Amino acid sequence: MDATAASVDEYLGRLSAPDRDALQVLRATIHAAAPGSEESISYTIPTFKYRGRPLIYFAAAKKHLAIYGTSAGTKRFTAAEPLSAEYVTGLVLEQMTTIDAHLAAKRRVRA
Repeated sequence: MDATAASVDEYLGRLSAPDRDALQVLRATIHAAAPGSEESISYTIPTFKYRGRPLIYFAAAKKHLAIYGTSAGTKRFTAAEPLSAEYVTGLVLEQMTTIDAHLAAKRRVRA
């Protein structure tokens, strides 16, 4: 079993060129939709966090790529047929809204 990657760059560096390129585009789309989000490795896969909360995960499997952690559930795709930037941006913005609402509700409860 391969050791867990220490960074998103290391994770992507282990992939074939087509998968790496597709996930790099996905990564850039997520960064554009969620400026200030932070990258990490969680559950052995690349993760974006927003306001300290998991925002979206992505990974490469043997026969597909995928994003996880959204209201749409797991979305599988391939390097040859990637998800559109508009679709990914919509999912990211929806997740950010959900996180903001959850944190606002926690502040109201404490007050």
